[in-house]
Amino acid sequence: MAQVAQDRDALNLVVGATVPVADLPGARVPAHPVVAGLPANVPSSVLDNRPDILAAEYTLRADYADIGAARAAFFPRISLTSSIGFATQELSGLFKGSNRTWSVSPQINLPIFDAGTHRAALNITKIQRKIDVANYQNAVQTAFSEVADTLATRATIYEQIAAQQALVAANRRAYQLSQARYRYGTDSYLDTLVDQRTLYASRKNEVSRRLARQTNLVTLYKVLGGGGLAAGENPSIRPGVRLPNDSTPD
Repeated sequence: MAQVAQDRDALNLVVGATVPVADLPGARVPAHPVVAGLPANVPSSVLDNRPDILAAEYTLRADYADIGAARAAFFPRISLTSSIGFATQELSGLFKGSNRTWSVSPQINLPIFDAGTHRAALNITKIQRKIDVANYQNAVQTAFSEVADTLATRATIYEQIAAQQALVAANRRAYQLSQARYRYGTDSYLDTLVDQRTLYASRKNEVSRRLARQTNLVTLYKVLGGGGLAAGENPSIRPGVRLPNDSTPD
């Protein structure tokens, strides 16, 4: 109950007012609490709306920089997601090697800064400009890295859920057989309780995996700058993999 009260307080803080009880979700978690999905072929231009990139760009504007030239120099224009909704080879290719280092060489020969009268009037050193450009480059690299990492998690989470559901089904069958053996006097009730505990533990892990999938979608929405997600996740997004049912097992 304390956690529920804290969550309500946090929600009221975000809204800026007391949220009516009628607007709060029920005790049962809906099958798809996150009403958003990731479409195919999301362009990297959606990252232009990330607050960290916008902040770095506004700093460059204060230096009288040509933002178009800066983007051309440092910002890869690629597709972030493939036709099946996972990371493209273009995105994965930005980070080469086991240490995931940035492999794109910026076109630093482009004229980023205004060479006109504004430069003479601007009271800023060349060192500060270099710092601001480096900060912008770092913001771009961070954005692409976060998207790549989140999509990498997404690429395996469906298999994790499917495997966990298969384990739940096996444990449920074992528990049912244990109950039958107890009724006919073959096993002790302790054996039945052990199988029941194993079933409950596997169901708990399944719920955790499904929660991780929804959290992954929320993280994707965040790292994409709040854009690029469309309502209704496609349940057939991964060919060859039977996606798990979100209904809570009995």
